[in-house]
Amino acid sequence: MKIRLAYGKQGLDLTLPDDADVTVVAPAFVPALPDPEAALRDAIASPLGAPPLRELVSPSDTVAIVFSDITRPAPNHLILPAVLEAISHVPPQDIVLCNALGTHRPNTDAELRRMLGDAVVDRYRIVQNNAFDPDTQVYLGASSWGHEVWLNRAYMEADVKILTGFIEPHFFAGFSGGGKAVMPGMAGQRTVLGNHDANMIGNARATWGVTWGNPIWEEAREVALKTDPAFIVNVTLNRDKAITGVFAGALDAAHQAGTAFARQTAMAPIDAPFDIVIGTNSGYPLDLNLYQTVKGMSAACEAVRAGGAIIIASECWDGIPDHGLYGALLREAKDPRDLLDRIYAYDEPRQDQWEAHVQARGAVEGRGACVLRPPDAAADHRGAARAMHRHRRHGREAARQVRARRAPLRDARRPADRALPERRGERARIAAPANVGGQMSQERRVKNVKVVRFQLTKTDFIEQAEKELSRLLSQGWKIIANGGAGNYAYVILQIEV
Repeated sequence: MKIRLAYGKQGLDLTLPDDADVTVVAPAFVPALPDPEAALRDAIASPLGAPPLRELVSPSDTVAIVFSDITRPAPNHLILPAVLEAISHVPPQDIVLCNALGTHRPNTDAELRRMLGDAVVDRYRIVQNNAFDPDTQVYLGASSWGHEVWLNRAYMEADVKILTGFIEPHFFAGFSGGGKAVMPGMAGQRTVLGNHDANMIGNARATWGVTWGNPIWEEAREVALKTDPAFIVNVTLNRDKAITGVFAGALDAAHQAGTAFARQTAMAPIDAPFDIVIGTNSGYPLDLNLYQTVKGMSAACEAVRAGGAIIIASECWDGIPDHGLYGALLREAKDPRDLLDRIYAYDEPRQDQWEAHVQARGAVEGRGACVLRPPDAAADHRGAARAMHRHRRHGREAARQVRARRAPLRDARRPADRALPERRGERARIAAPANVGGQMSQERRVKNVKVVRFQLTKTDFIEQAEKELSRLLSQGWKIIANGGAGNYAYVILQIEV
């Protein structure tokens, strides 16, 4: 059996034995929008829960537009020109483009030009968030979680703030996009460390696909709303990194419509965990380093049984990386259990501990990962990667004790490991990712169509609609379209037999 993995820019071919018990786990493929530029213009002109962007901005306003950095596959080269076209009545010198680095490294001039295009880079001022320089930040008080809120000064000084990004399931923030453009994107290190500390990361609801009740997502939303963003433009992408949906307007209205769409199109259920999971970090640019590859490990952890194995193919052209403390944190610990204990014992959170936390937790739960890199990778990176992934397997009872502290949501998504047979002497069940050649098809007949409408003026109305949407999805309904106008958004669903 041959499978094409999303790996770097070129992909990677994987051959598995024909007699292996292999399951390809994949959400349904969503075709790209036929004209993404037109879709962006239309969404910006007919937004959800807000007036058209052009009407929100006067010629005398100063404007800050936040965009995602190189670690994200956001199509900035399409989104930013559409936003800039809508506010073309504002002089270029009154517009600042803010690179939402969070605590990541600055992007090079070449990277910015590749992300945004030469015309945008040459015409507009670009500010790259520096989380480590308090002189570039302003203090907004404390969040409801008691964390100091420090945000980028250039962003805060603008009269009108516009957030852009893309929406996908996130391994501890529930979903990307929305308020994450501000926090951690434009936040100071103290704010990021608070939001990503051990108690926040260790919360059972800080996981894939969870927003309300997830302290990390809720704090990011709260911090973003403190800045009074006027407008957001978020997109969803398919596995080819092509735009499948555009969600523009007020922060809550647009982001919640987008997450409802992403929940259906970017996540796939499984009946039972697997013995071996082979995965990737979705290729370029997401698999640029080992730090970012922890996201792929975390996704695989949701599908592998305790004591099983995870194999991740990741190009890691940026190494461990050399910047940040992630590599140092892993090297300091003798094993995953020691690393997890150290993280909880720190008097103050340390930079990048959140990625090490998620990685160590998976290993302590008995889900070890091996990361594969190209054969010509630098020897020091290969050695460090091997040293960092000496995951010691623990007994089933130890794994259950660890999971018990954060199991409610995970147990709702998959059967408890204690219900699984021991499987010794049987063929291993293998799960492989979705980037495969060939397709399966089946004749189906449409039975019915429903429309769920979101009234965007009150949060409780949005929550009620989300519950109804979740109920229908659990019954087998599929999202086939979405949109909105004025104070309403809608999602169209169909069920098939």
